[in-house]
Amino acid sequence: MKVLSAILISSMFFTAPTWKTNFYEAKIEALKNNELMLLNFSGSDWCLPCIRLKKTFFESEQFIAFASDKLVLVNTDFPRQKKHALPTEQKKRNEELAEKYNPEGKFPYTLLLSADGKILKQWDGLPDVSAKQFIDEIKKADANR
Repeated sequence: MKVLSAILISSMFFTAPTWKTNFYEAKIEALKNNELMLLNFSGSDWCLPCIRLKKTFFESEQFIAFASDKLVLVNTDFPRQKKHALPTEQKKRNEELAEKYNPEGKFPYTLLLSADGKILKQWDGLPDVSAKQFIDEIKKADANR
């Protein structure tokens, strides 16, 4: 019972931030709130490192607590399975973002961007750090901008 209470209490304080799929709307929000953007290129249904990145980093309580009021999160997904197919317009937007920010087609590929779209830091593949260290890298990049 104590464990259940702790989970319920922590979930009240750490509501997972919403990952946006429209970069341009995310950019407007980031500019409005003077926040950074975290842009993640993912193959959600085929890329094992992408799946692990999501579970280990993006779904961690530490990341959720940090990101909820510090970052605008953008997911650019390239699923392969037919049942996960994206609408045509979303595919087009994702391909345009990949042309600009991920022309080599790396997965996972994560970028920390200023509100105006300038690359501040990038992670190629699954970061070889803990979730806390990942957050510290974001904070350091933010402090150096």
